[in-house]
Amino acid sequence: MKVLILGATGSLGKQIVAQALERGHELTALVRNPEKMGETKIRVLTGPLDAEHLELALPGQDAVIFALGTKPGGTTTFFSDTTRLLLTAMQKCNVKRIVAVTGIGSGDSKGHGGFLYDWIVYPLITKKIYEDKDRQETLLKASDREWIAVRPAAFTNGPLTRTWRATDDLRGVTIKWISRADAASFTLDQLTSNEWLRRTPLVGY
Repeated sequence: MKVLILGATGSLGKQIVAQALERGHELTALVRNPEKMGETKIRVLTGPLDAEHLELALPGQDAVIFALGTKPGGTTTFFSDTTRLLLTAMQKCNVKRIVAVTGIGSGDSKGHGGFLYDWIVYPLITKKIYEDKDRQETLLKASDREWIAVRPAAFTNGPLTRTWRATDDLRGVTIKWISRADAASFTLDQLTSNEWLRRTPLVGY
């Protein structure tokens, strides 16, 4: 598949790029700083995440992976603003599928990450980010695109195991961790699977 990666220079994005190449996908990355990509076999476009550059990057793509992140801080609209622009550009360019990595803390996944995450990390560090990721998921759900919102648990640097649990029935569920390698693998699976189409799976162990 031809896939546009947003967030290719991040810690998860690098895992997605490496595994996507192993799977034979043809990749394009839209980045602000191409030097962060290093030497790569993928097509790299440089520019901000605005309508103009998204519409340059999207034609001919089969899907988009949204793996963008931002540093914790104050209130943000980064995720919702970018998603709003992206969905409009995807419609113009007739790109149907978007796999967006949101995370544990979005929507009804709040309170399912274990004591450390739920009572310390979320309220003190990531709460403002996830308030905007809630807005992002709302935009996805209202769109006519083939969307999947992947909600990985807190990241570790562990290996690829493919032993994750994925669910959107969160009654009694606690999922604490997932390696970036496994989160990338699950995300890439969604390019060609309809199992989680228009759903919000929480994934981890």
